[in-house]
Amino acid sequence: MRWAPLVERGPVLDVACGAGRHALFFAERGFEVFAVDGDDQLLPGSIHFVKANLEDGSPWPWPGKRFAAIVVANYLHRPLFPRLIQSLDEGGVLIYETFMAGNERYGKPSNPDFLLRPGELIEVFGTLTVAGFEQGVLERTKKAVVQRICAIRAPAGSVRIAA
Repeated sequence: MRWAPLVERGPVLDVACGAGRHALFFAERGFEVFAVDGDDQLLPGSIHFVKANLEDGSPWPWPGKRFAAIVVANYLHRPLFPRLIQSLDEGGVLIYETFMAGNERYGKPSNPDFLLRPGELIEVFGTLTVAGFEQGVLERTKKAVVQRICAIRAPAGSVRIAA
């Protein structure tokens, strides 16, 4: 939510949307929203939902389409990283958060294949302008170790930083 104000236009893509929390958030703000998940989801008709398995080699649901914002939460499929970069429009905002190494202390996911390495999102999305990056223990009811990044496809001098 902290980085959502950097999204000023659509379309917005919610990857591995689950019940659509982020898709709904941006749709309620008047943006055109696309969402994808491997399971059928009941989302309002204003959200363009596609059921697709992003991990089985199936074609990307939106070849050539660019998004003004891409949101990924609690999902990790490393082969998708290049597609996310390609699909981010000029000036577009990427907001990505998922679990990282150390989370196995608190529960699932605990398989290293589904946990980011320290600094991995910076390594992967470092060609974009990083507006924010965090990694560490989330202090919630259920603790988790996460990594999150907000990166923008724009020159560093053009990115707004909230006071």
